[in-house]
Amino acid sequence: MSPSPILATRGLGLDIGGASIVADVSLELPRGEFLGIIGPNGAGKTSLFNLLSGLLRPTQGAVELNGRDVTSEPPYRRAQGGLGRTFQISSVFPLLSVLENARLAAEASLGGSMRIWRRAARMRSAVERARWALGRVGLEGHARGYAGALAHGDKRKLELAMLLASDPQVILLDEPMAGLGAEDVPELVEVIRAVHREEGRTVLMVEHHIEVVTGLAERIAVMHHGRLLAIDTPERVMANETVQEAYVGEAL
Repeated sequence: MSPSPILATRGLGLDIGGASIVADVSLELPRGEFLGIIGPNGAGKTSLFNLLSGLLRPTQGAVELNGRDVTSEPPYRRAQGGLGRTFQISSVFPLLSVLENARLAAEASLGGSMRIWRRAARMRSAVERARWALGRVGLEGHARGYAGALAHGDKRKLELAMLLASDPQVILLDEPMAGLGAEDVPELVEVIRAVHREEGRTVLMVEHHIEVVTGLAERIAVMHHGRLLAIDTPERVMANETVQEAYVGEAL
């Protein structure tokens, strides 16, 4: 018997104003897998992420995390259950230091206490975890600088460090290469690769750079008009005639 998936959707759908945004999407992610999602603008990729993370409530279907139905749970409960996410637009605290950004993420995941000595212990643990996360993405040398002063590529790394500091089991990356210069893409790709392979995190990534997706993902899911058109290995997906026909004249 195969192990239960760490993240799954069952007939997931979202209708807004009579329009079908996401329709009948069923996915299963085994623990430790890297799944890429591709499709043109308007295919429903970010809406799917919003459904998975709890920012939107589906009109059909269910979301399961670690075998538990979380369809009605808000984002913070899913985060507590091990689901972490980045966004297309950078979401760091620009007036705080790089270390403080990562520390806050770590502290939030460690829980609270009204006892002073427990708060102090939690603070030390959060700082240690934050420093580890910054080192993991190569930002240890920027720890004391303001997050707002980082180059765009380094802000993307900081977002990933903040996720790692919160210790998620499943990481949702929403177009991590968005806005990056071509010279910054290879370095961030290697950081994401290391997070997946060496940390053993389950990763679900939406990305328009096809070469990035095919170089990182073990499987690729193709969305078209809100539906799941195909899901297979990168080689099979790119050779799939249905996928090719669906995207004639459209950039993946």
